[in-house]
This record gives sequence, structure tokens and C-alpha cells, in this order.
Amino acid sequence: MRPIRHGLFVFAAGVVFMMFSPAAKADAPGWMRSAVSAPLPTYDEKTDAVLLYAEDVTTVTPDGKMKGFVRRAYKILRPEGRKYATAHALVNSEQKVGSMHGWCIPKQGKDYEVKDKDVVERSGAAGWEMASDSKVKVLEIPAGEPGNVVGFEIEYQARPFVLEDEWNFQETIPVKEARYSLQMPPGWEYSAVWLNHPKVEPNAIGGNQWQWVVNDVPAIRYERHMPPFSGLAAQMVVAFLGPGATRSTSFLTWDDMAKWQRNLANGRREATPEIRQKFAEVTAGQDTAQTKLQAVAKFLQKDIRYVAIELGIGGWQPHAASDVFAHRYGDCKDKATLLSTMLKLADIDSYYVFINTRRGAVGPQTPPMRKFNHAILAIKLPDQIQDPRYMAVLDHPKLGKLLIFDPTDEKTPIGNLSGDLQANYAFLVRPDGGELIRTPQLPTNSNGINHTGHLTLDAGGTLRGQMNVTRKGDFATYERYEQISVQASKDRVKRIEQEVAHSIGMFDITSAQMLNLDVTDLPFGYIFNLVAPSYGKPAGNLLTIRPRVMGTQSSDLMEEKEPRKFPVIFAGPEKDVDSFEIALPAGYEIDDLPPPVDVDYSFASYHSKTEKKENAILYTRTFEVKELVVPMEKLEELKKLYRIIAGDERSTAVLKAKS
Repeated sequence: MRPIRHGLFVFAAGVVFMMFSPAAKADAPGWMRSAVSAPLPTYDEKTDAVLLYAEDVTTVTPDGKMKGFVRRAYKILRPEGRKYATAHALVNSEQKVGSMHGWCIPKQGKDYEVKDKDVVERSGAAGWEMASDSKVKVLEIPAGEPGNVVGFEIEYQARPFVLEDEWNFQETIPVKEARYSLQMPPGWEYSAVWLNHPKVEPNAIGGNQWQWVVNDVPAIRYERHMPPFSGLAAQMVVAFLGPGATRSTSFLTWDDMAKWQRNLANGRREATPEIRQKFAEVTAGQDTAQTKLQAVAKFLQKDIRYVAIELGIGGWQPHAASDVFAHRYGDCKDKATLLSTMLKLADIDSYYVFINTRRGAVGPQTPPMRKFNHAILAIKLPDQIQDPRYMAVLDHPKLGKLLIFDPTDEKTPIGNLSGDLQANYAFLVRPDGGELIRTPQLPTNSNGINHTGHLTLDAGGTLRGQMNVTRKGDFATYERYEQISVQASKDRVKRIEQEVAHSIGMFDITSAQMLNLDVTDLPFGYIFNLVAPSYGKPAGNLLTIRPRVMGTQSSDLMEEKEPRKFPVIFAGPEKDVDSFEIALPAGYEIDDLPPPVDVDYSFASYHSKTEKKENAILYTRTFEVKELVVPMEKLEELKKLYRIIAGDERSTAVLKAKS
């Protein structure tokens, strides 16, 4: 799908722009000078810049086109704020840029101006797109130094596929004043929805013109593991509806959006003779609905490459299944289309699901809008399929059991689902309408890392033995993608060395093997032998060791100086289990063992135990993530949990020489 731009990019029906960081001299316009004279909003010493004035003007024409005007004025406060002295405007088949002008008002000296002739054009394609019609026009504004004010104006024209606009007025820096003006032809109406901000009533200017104004909008500061910016930032979403216009061009309900999407896909899931022949080959010998489903899913994952060609409406409209099959490639919606076509040959119905891959970007309050950047599939499971491996199942009141599956993810088997797609709000396109659904959250034991070690310690402190590392879910997917990019087989052991190095300072891997690299429906694993000299620390007749040999669950996430303002988001449900058995050196016995740890909160739990097992120390622990969001009122519990885990991971056992 056409990518959604995040961060400081503002995606709207009109223009996408971003400020980053000599030309002819000219006086800056009056609106900039008025912004300079206004008092600054509250900010701290880490603020790179302040947005003094933002104005967006949208004009809807009777033929359903749009014209717009964008103004911005920034005051740069720190050297890092130089990036705000470059304006970027995204251009594609939906929107064209008319003119771009920029100015700088320095602390000292004369004003500077840059004009259209100073604009350069660059490719706007994302890294995963093979072809795109997106371009970026760039205008650099001179003298973007601390204390100076920079500003720009952009004119644009748009022929949007959908008559809607977004006013994004919150930034990662403070905003002093922001305005949005709307002018529509006589008889036209609008519908406005506010997100993450109290509703503001517009001023009626007359002639079907309206204006909204907000002041002193605080900055959204980056925090590790915070919800996505697009799900936190304040915005107003506006849909336009002309007299007698159909809702195929405006989204007032999810049914409107579903109708639009169904029209885009109309006639594109027809099975050609070639597709029917391949279906027969793939499912040969498979006599049940489940085995046919698995066979077709594997074919889509392995034989149809992911390639994105985002040209015009192609950013939203899937290619015909026949074209995807013939070329053996397609983007996410193309792969979903071909899979749906082949499943229908097995009498299995399926439905498009559009989702944002950053959980939290879309919520239950989100209005119908194109805020999704990925397409997957909801597969209606026949009643006879009862497989515990199919965990990503949603019970729909009308459609029955729906298996949520991502055919683009080559390393996640059918039945599973990556963490960012779990417990996430998505748009389901039904045959009779559409709705926002919440995808299922998988059991904790579907994802995690297990370490198992059988080791011996000698009197000199050297630890040696065999380790077994098993990865499931996203941890297995990530490691498989990492390993398939390794060119030489001798370099594969480096991945093991990187993991061990997080826990042990000095060590040597003497042998290693990899398990289930290409068998994605089984856990991925490493089995290796290691030697770690000086693992045990002698102190007279004592020898201290750390029972936790590998694995790190502690985090400094909650140890930041500044108090957090946003919840903590986990990547997905998780259950990690470690078990290390360390045989004692001859002539030594256990003198002291760390106490057990048992901590259980609603969002996560941690349990560990160190005990004597015959002539060995056995350390076992379990870390489990049960809820994917830790709300503000529970952050102190999370801090306490991480501190307890850190203490346990540092704890040591003491051995003493026998008399």
C-alpha cells in the first residue's frame, strides 16, 4: 500500500511537508513579522525550535478538486534546530505543488528570500518500493542559525481519490498558534472529527467559509517504547460532501470506506486457468480444507515476492490476481488478493483487512480514513478446522471464526501473527459493509526465547558445556531474516557470539549448529558448546558464580531523569524460560544461594529460583509479558519490576572448598 508518512511529515489530501535545514535578499512578509513579535510558548532548554505560526488554507472546488496554501514560521533555538530551515513538499498523482517561497529573518542583518528557482526535486519513493510516482520538492532556507526565524509558503493543487483532509497541528516542538481555514462551494457540507484534542468550534467567516484556531499546543517528546506519534498527536479530520454527491468520494462511515475499497478490488479476484492449474498442483494430495489452506498459504509466502509499485491509485488499488500470479510478485494488497483468489478455489472465503503496522496509530476513536499502511487477510475457517496452532483467530458475530493471516510475512507461519499486528485496530472489509475490529492477542507462549544449559565449572573458574537456545514467534522470525542475509556459512556463528556477548565477557564457541532455519512452523534454534574462562571468581577458598548464564530481561527504560508522559508499549506477548544446570567443581560445595524471586503484576511477571540439585546448581526463571500496554498509573510497578529483575540477574552463588 502507499506508505503512511510518520514523524514530522504531515499526510493530507493536499500536501505533505517537513521542515529540516544564500539567496536573494527581500523583506519577509507581514505574517512572519507578526509571528516574530508574538511571545514564545513555554519550552525547555532541550527544545530545538518553536513553531510560531502555522496556517493551512483548503479550498474545495465544485468539481471535487482542492487547492491549498500552507504557511509556517519557526524560530530556531539550538544548533540541532537547523533542520527546520529546509522545506519539503511531497508531490504525487494526487497532489501537485504550485509555488514554494521561503524567508529568513536573522537576529542581525537583512532578511533573505528563496524562490521557486531554488527548489530541487528528489525521489520520494520509500526503500521498499520498486517504483513510485512520489517526488519531493526541497527548498533550503539560508541562515538557519539559533536565534533566527525561518518561514515558508507553499501553494498546492490536489485531485484526491477521497474528499477528506487532515489538519495536523501538533508537533515534536511547541506550537504558538495554528489556523485551519476551509472554503467550500455553496451547498457543500463538512464533517469534522477531533482526535487527541478537545473539539474547537469554528468561526463562520461567511460564504461557506470556516476557520479554526488553536494556541499554545505543547510538544510531543520522544520516549522509548511510547505509542506512535500519529496515535498521540492532535488533529482534525475533515470529510467533504457536495450536494447530491455519493459517499464513494467521502468517508462518513466505515461502510462508506468499505464500499470504496470493494470498488477498487472489483473483478480483481478472478481465477484464470493458469491460477486454477497452479492451485491443483499446490494442493495435489491434500484432501482436507486445512491442508489445502496450508499449502496455498506457503505458496504465497515463498513463491510470490514482495515488490511494491505505488503509481497513482495503485498505492491503494490491488493489481489483478492474474497479473500478480503471472509476474510472481506484488505488494501486500496484491499478495492478499492472489491468496484470496486461490482460497476461493478451495471453497474458503476471505476478506481484506487493512491495518497500521504501528500498534496505537489507529484506535477505537479513529474516524473512517486512510490511516492504514498494510493489507492482510481474514480467512473464514471452515467448521472442520480445529487446530490449536491456529492462534490468531477472531470470533466475528456475523462471519464466524476468522483467521488473521499476513501473507507478506514470509517467516511467520499461518496461524501465528507478528506482535505489531496483534491487539491492533484494523479495518475489516465485509461483503455487506465494513468495520473497525481489534485483532487477537496470541498466548504468551507463542513468542519468546528459551535458554537451556548443561555446564560444568572447574576449580579455576572456567565454565564449559552445551547451550540450547530456542526462539519462537517474532524472535524466531527476526533471527531467520538475520540469518538468510548472511553470505558465508562461517559467519553464521557471529549471531550466536553477539547474543552470548550480552551476558558473558570472555568466551569461545567451540562448535555450533542451527535448527529449523527454513521450517517456519517449528521453533528456530541454536545448539552450541562454549568455554568461558574466568566465569567463576576465586576469593580465597571461595568461588563465586552467577547462576544466570545467558539472557537479559532487565532494562533501564524507567531510569530516565525526565518523568514519562506516555504509556509503555511492549512489542508483543512474550514468555521466556531459562534453565541452567552448573555442575560444581570437585572439592567444592554450596555455601550460599540467591533467594527466589516472585513478582506478578497484571502486565508482566517474573519468577526465578536457584537451588541445589545433587552436585550442581540449578537456576530457573520465567519472564512473561501478559498485557501489551503499561498505563501511566502502573509505570512505577514497571520500574520496580525491572529493578528486581536487574538485582536477580546480578546475584551470585558462593561455593567453598571442602575442609
